[in-house]
Amino acid sequence: MIDVRESARYVMENADYVEIDEKAIPNLAAKLLPIPLPPWDYTHHYYDGTARTVSYFLLVDALNFCFFPTPRWEVIVAGERLQGYFGLTAVLKEAFLEVRPIDDFEHLAHIDAEEAREILHGKVPIGKIPLFPERIKILREIGEQMTARYDGNPERLVEAANKSALKLVELVLDAFPSFRDEAEYKGERVAFYKRAQILAGDLYGCFGGKSYGEFHDIDRLTAFADYKLPQILRAEGVLRYTEALGAKIDRKEWIPAGSAQEVEIRAATLVAVERLRDALARRGRSLLSVELDWLLWHAAQNRTMPPHHRTLTTFY
Repeated sequence: MIDVRESARYVMENADYVEIDEKAIPNLAAKLLPIPLPPWDYTHHYYDGTARTVSYFLLVDALNFCFFPTPRWEVIVAGERLQGYFGLTAVLKEAFLEVRPIDDFEHLAHIDAEEAREILHGKVPIGKIPLFPERIKILREIGEQMTARYDGNPERLVEAANKSALKLVELVLDAFPSFRDEAEYKGERVAFYKRAQILAGDLYGCFGGKSYGEFHDIDRLTAFADYKLPQILRAEGVLRYTEALGAKIDRKEWIPAGSAQEVEIRAATLVAVERLRDALARRGRSLLSVELDWLLWHAAQNRTMPPHHRTLTTFY
């Protein structure tokens, strides 16, 4: 398994398109200092306190990528109109509450397009979920590998990690190729492992650091390199792009997956979060990288900012 922090450091030492404005970090730290951590959202996530919740988050994070292409995919669940990540969590929660066989991994290994569409589109769909064929393939991969390696029992996956978040990430990467979030950058193989890391983070958050969410090394996880964090970090002046890259993003042009520009945006996000975490610690507020990710992600949800970069990928 490639070290994510070392990957980000290497990329930023060699970056051409993205830089971190160190002077902007204390200003953002001051803004974040009084903001409390968001409580865990049990409204839009399934939770029953059992290993079934582990299955739920494995599926959520297997499919947690790329919701933005137009027309926007939206659903109405329990009378609430949702899109993006919360649309996904809500339709999967609905499937779990209806006791569909979606967490029967042997069944999932052979799920057909009609059933997958019925689950993911919800009862009232608006638009189509992007990368639908890739999502079906990933669902089948989860079903096949969970059946073959863990007899379809999510408890065995967590037990094999032995309360280590990094070990859980390693196990997920080994079992499920779709989680292997890696790229080539200037002759080096680098990694971000966004969805594998966020699975450990979700279990930690949902279970309050206990039971299936107890990890002795949760501090070893990084932030999760996605779209929203670089968007808010750029809006706050922490990330600075070359004029050409900034203009491309503002025009909502595609940034190719695995390109130097995309890799640098993601690496800069991780390094910036670590420096922001250090700045907060110097002011007396100690946060995990995971917690700071949550804080920034929620802060980014309901504010006007320049566009986020657009990359068509299953990694985030």
